[in-house]
Amino acid sequence: MFIGDKIKIVKVLNKQIAISRYKIEKSKYPKNKSGDLLTIQINNDGENQIIFTGSDYLMDQIKQVEESDMPFQTTIIKNGEHFEFT
Repeated sequence: MFIGDKIKIVKVLNKQIAISRYKIEKSKYPKNKSGDLLTIQINNDGENQIIFTGSDYLMDQIKQVEESDMPFQTTIIKNGEHFEFT
């Protein structure tokens, strides 16, 4: 279960956050190539929050993280037209 307020991804751009879990599922409103939706549970300044995104780039990157490496620290940046973890 994901806990916390839903926030827009732009609220945490260029800020260090901790990602504790994620889920990828088919989107009810597909707007991206994959038709998937990424739900991310983050901790931002001690507060649990939830981000929803259709970013295929973020999905591809987060799939490479082993569950044993959770939680992990990262920063989400905007690179051109897409978001990515650094």
